[in-house]
Amino acid sequence: MSLLGASEIRRLAADLDLMPTKRWGQNFVHDANTVRRIVRTADVAGRSVLEVGPGLGSLTLGLTEAGCAVTAVEIDERLAQRLPRTVAEHQPEASLTVVTKDAMRLAPEDVVVAPEAVVANLPYNVSVPVLIHLLETFPSIERILVMVQAEVGHRLAAPPGSKTYGSPSAKVAWWGSWALEAEVSRQVFWPVPNVDSVLVGFRRGERPGDEALRAGTFRVIDAAFGQRRKMLRQALSSTFGSSAEASAALESVGIEPTLRGEQLDLAAFVRAGALLA
Repeated sequence: MSLLGASEIRRLAADLDLMPTKRWGQNFVHDANTVRRIVRTADVAGRSVLEVGPGLGSLTLGLTEAGCAVTAVEIDERLAQRLPRTVAEHQPEASLTVVTKDAMRLAPEDVVVAPEAVVANLPYNVSVPVLIHLLETFPSIERILVMVQAEVGHRLAAPPGSKTYGSPSAKVAWWGSWALEAEVSRQVFWPVPNVDSVLVGFRRGERPGDEALRAGTFRVIDAAFGQRRKMLRQALSSTFGSSAEASAALESVGIEPTLRGEQLDLAAFVRAGALLA
């Protein structure tokens, strides 16, 4: 089966009178070897896969080549209308459903088959919100592999205590484990981005609790990292009523009030969040 190359990517863009936009983070992969490496790393052959921002179809074809049933969510109407034709020309037997919608508004009723995995080249400016929305919306997702800006990937996979650990790191850990899985050369994109990219992966784990507990936990995370240079007793003072009340609350669940947010793992945030649930 054939995948898209650099010349075909440019021809498709010219046919659509398409100039890639920064607004939607459009950088198209044109290297077939990279596409197949992403699909192999994802390890999703034969599964139902959600792809966000398929663009001109490079990664889509790699996924359908591996026997995946792909639901592609594309906000750009021109690209959404062209994608089925591109896939049919290269792989007539492929299983593809295209949803023309903002991924941040995607709902369960928009998909025919509940996705088991997400594999995507995510727009850099919306990577974290999109991932959190999909995890909130589709409990069927067991595996994620996304290509994102290196800075974002490092933040998602960061352990507590590291310089890059922050609110996104703590929040996405609610659903499972994250890890950096590979680096991606700038040269496989058109246009060439001015940032480095990585593949960051997720595997679902056991959730710490229900939605009420998650809401309380995320309130604590937001407050702790909203003023990350402050000690927790100060950062959480408005959340619990005062600095003294925050100190008492934290001590009641075994957390030292003089710590800062980046020193807490998810389990500690969950204990504090339980006080608000």
